[in-house]
Amino acid sequence: MSQARLMDGTALARRIVEETARKAAELTDRTGTAPCLATVLVGEDPASVTYVRMKQNRCRKAGIDSRRVALPAETTTEELVGTLRSLSQDPSVHGILLQHPVGEHIDERAAFEAIAPEKDVDGVTFASFATMSFGLPGFVSCTPGGILRLLDAYDVDLAGKRAVVVGRSAILGKPVGMLLLARDATVTYCHSRTRELSSVVREADVVVAAVGRPRLVRGQDIKPGAVVIDAGYNEGNVGDVDFDSAVERASLITPVPGGVGPMTIATLLEQTVDAAARQLGV
Repeated sequence: MSQARLMDGTALARRIVEETARKAAELTDRTGTAPCLATVLVGEDPASVTYVRMKQNRCRKAGIDSRRVALPAETTTEELVGTLRSLSQDPSVHGILLQHPVGEHIDERAAFEAIAPEKDVDGVTFASFATMSFGLPGFVSCTPGGILRLLDAYDVDLAGKRAVVVGRSAILGKPVGMLLLARDATVTYCHSRTRELSSVVREADVVVAAVGRPRLVRGQDIKPGAVVIDAGYNEGNVGDVDFDSAVERASLITPVPGGVGPMTIATLLEQTVDAAARQLGV
C-alpha cells in the first residue's frame, strides 16, 4: 500500500483566513465597527503567552481587533468570572476566548459559563455544546470544527463509517464525536480506561486521536486505508499518533504540526467575524 496523503491544514487554514479577512473588511466598511476578539490570559505560562501572541497576530492579519486581558496567576474564580461577565456585557467585544489551562485553583467550568453564548467563539460553554449537538445555530468547539472542515476539504464521506475518537475532553473529544455523529458516522469513544484500545482502533475507518499522550496510536493499530486525524500536540512537536508508522497504512493523515492546529485558529477567527455580524445585525 502506498503512503497516505497528507491533509494540509496550513493551506486550508490560509484560505479560510483570507475569506474571513474579506468578510471582516466588508463588515467594518458597512458598520464602521471592526470585529473584536478579547483574549483572557491568567498567569504567565510560557506556552499560553506564546499562543495568545500568535492569535493576536492572526487577528491582525484577518482585520480583527484583538484585546488582550492579562490577569495575575493568583486570580480567583470569582475575579475571573467577573472579568468574563464584564466582557460579555461590553458591546465593543464580539468574541471571548479564555486561554486554558487557567490554574488548578480556578473552577474552569464556572469561568467558561460566565461567557455569553453569543460571544463564545471558542465553543466551550454548555450552550454551545448543546446547540452543536442538536445541529442548531451557534458556535462549534474550534478544534472539532476545524477537523470537520479538513474532512470536508478532502472529500471524506462520513456516512455509515466507523469513527473512533481516542479522548473525551469537553472541548475536543466529546464535541468532535458529536459532530461526526451528526454526519451519520457510527462513533465510539475511547479513553484511558478503554480495554484493548488497539483492537477498537483497528476497526475504525476514521481515527481521531485527541488524548494528549505522545505516539499512543501506532501504525499497527490503523486499519489499512483509514483516515487518521491527529489532534494531539506534545512536547517536541509530537502528536498522539506515531506518524512514521501510521503513514504507511492510512489513506489520509494529518501531520503534526501543520494539520489540525492551523485549522483551530482559522475556525476561531471565522467564528469571531460571524459573531460580530450577528451582534451588529448584518
